[in-house]
Amino acid sequence: MSGDYPTARQLGLMSCHVCGQLAQAPDTTNRSLRCPRCGTPMHMRKHASLSTTWALIAAAILLYVPANLMPMMVTASLLGSQEDTIMSGVVFLWQSGSWPLATVVFFASVMVPLLKIIALIYLTASAQRRSRHNLIQRTRLYRLVEFVGRWSMLDIYVITILVALVQFQGLATIQAGPAAVAFGAVVVVTMFAAMSFDPRLIWDPLSDPTPRRPDHD
Repeated sequence: MSGDYPTARQLGLMSCHVCGQLAQAPDTTNRSLRCPRCGTPMHMRKHASLSTTWALIAAAILLYVPANLMPMMVTASLLGSQEDTIMSGVVFLWQSGSWPLATVVFFASVMVPLLKIIALIYLTASAQRRSRHNLIQRTRLYRLVEFVGRWSMLDIYVITILVALVQFQGLATIQAGPAAVAFGAVVVVTMFAAMSFDPRLIWDPLSDPTPRRPDHD
C-alpha cells in the first residue's frame, strides 16, 4: 500500500461516481468528459468535496439537537394533549412491554444518525489529513454510511402509520411535532454529506512521496 502500484489517477483514468465506469481523462483541463455508459459528467475529483462535507456535517449536528429535544409527536384526545420526544416514546414503549420496538426505534432514531455523523467526521478528517492508515476499512465504512442513510426515517414512518390508524378510528388526533421536521432534515443533510464526500480522496495519499526516515549511524 505504499505506492508500489499506480493509481487510476496516475494512469489518467477517471471513474464515474454513478455507475463506476472507467474512462480515459481528457488531454486538456478545458475539455469535459461524460461517462460513456450512463452519460453522467465525470470529474477527476468532486469539486470542494471536503469543505462541502464539513458544512453539511455542521448543519446535521445543529439539527440533531432539536430533533432529540423537541416534541416528535403531539397527541390530542378527550383526556387532554401529550407531547412526546423520541426518548420519551422509547421509554413508553419499553415500559409498556414493547421492548423490541423500543430497541429498534432507539437505534434507528438516536444511535444511527449519531454514529453516521461521527463516521462522516472521521472520514472527512482523515482524508483532510491525508492519512494512509486503514484505507480499506475506511472505504468500507463509507459504503456502510452511504447504505444505511436511506433507512434512518423510522420515526417518520411510525408517526405516519399512527396518524392514519388513530384518526381513522376517531379516537384522537396525532400530529407530527417540530422534531419530526428537524429529524427529517438530519437524515437528508447526512445523506447529502455522504454524497458530497469523495471516497477517492481516501486513496489519494498513496501517490504522495513517502517521507524518508533519518539515517542513523
